Amino acid sequence: MNRVKDLKHLFYFENLLQEANNELVQQAKKEGKLAIGYTCFHMPEVLLNVDNCFSLRMRAPRTGSLEIATYYMSNYTCEYCRALLERAVEGGYNFLDGIAGVDACAQMNRSMENILVQKLIPRDKFFMSHVDVPYKVTEHGVEHQAEQIRTKVFQKLEENYGVDTSDEAIRKAVEEHNEICRIITEMGEYRKEDNPRITGYEFHILNLVTYVCPKYLILEKLRETLEEIKNREPDEKKNYRARVVMAGSEIDDPDFTKLVEEAGALVVADRFCFGSFPGRQEIQLGNEEDALKAVCRRYMEDSQCARYMSHEKIQARRDFVRKLYEDYHADGIIYEQLKFCDYWGYERALVSHIMQEEYQLPVLSVDRPYRAGSSGQMRTRIQAFVERMEIKKIQNQRGGTLHG
Repeated sequence: MNRVKDLKHLFYFENLLQEANNELVQQAKKEGKLAIGYTCFHMPEVLLNVDNCFSLRMRAPRTGSLEIATYYMSNYTCEYCRALLERAVEGGYNFLDGIAGVDACAQMNRSMENILVQKLIPRDKFFMSHVDVPYKVTEHGVEHQAEQIRTKVFQKLEENYGVDTSDEAIRKAVEEHNEICRIITEMGEYRKEDNPRITGYEFHILNLVTYVCPKYLILEKLRETLEEIKNREPDEKKNYRARVVMAGSEIDDPDFTKLVEEAGALVVADRFCFGSFPGRQEIQLGNEEDALKAVCRRYMEDSQCARYMSHEKIQARRDFVRKLYEDYHADGIIYEQLKFCDYWGYERALVSHIMQEEYQLPVLSVDRPYRAGSSGQMRTRIQAFVERMEIKKIQNQRGGTLHG
């Protein structure tokens, strides 16, 4: 059975990922919806789906040359940030009605600043926010972020487009968000099986479309796909040699997951930006607190971003990945980062060492370009890591040990 292609809607979803301004985005725009782009988990996605808005996590599929963006940002900056600027120069985001930007990293700030200063999105009511995100999760910090979103995002939506940003509108958006989360979470649970009925590549596609398409236009197809997966019979023979958790910075390229799996490592959990951990867990709201503040608290507490440098957050990130390793019965962990990503460069170097030396877990540590799906060198490194995990399993069965 070819499990990569036999889901009824998978090819359709793959095609949607070929363009930022895909056919469902275009359909929603024709229906009068407002497209609000964002780049980071620090901007609560669900808040960009109030009233007639829909969120769109920005990416630059099929990126080629980055020459123009490199001229403005230098070749020592994150390729994701440069790819967004390059695509904006090409006119690839002219359909956006706003960008809900956050002050999360200096490199993304430069990318957004260039888009704004050069007026690359020529729409009369277009706006870009610059929301300050606290470095610590405190009650004061939660209140600060809620106020930042209220004044820099919601106020613009209200003034420019007449959007309803009331408490009731937020709660309705959370309900719709939670249905998507339930579907993706249930799909992901099947990855815990000894012989999973869904591949990491398939899951990556299904999860990614929920970030870059209007949710109401994909909901029914996601429901159908979940039913397919429930009734799916896995191959009798395992089509992988090892199971891995993928952890690290931004990955919006399913071809990278495909490369890993073609090298023999099944990706069973995804703790990376654009992944499902965190991001596809339900949000519980009580009636005793303002919905905006409750949502901000949830996103700040759940964030696994390496930007948070408190001891508690650092330890929580390690514990979180180790728990994924255990819960999804992984054989190893791949820590990855985009080249020149400041936060994850530091995190990857330190935590990959700690996970191996202190936690005694097999780890592969890699940096990669924005598009790495065709990298022969990367494929070779992953194949070598798969062999190392196999050797470790054999030695453990014999009572031996293997480090690093």
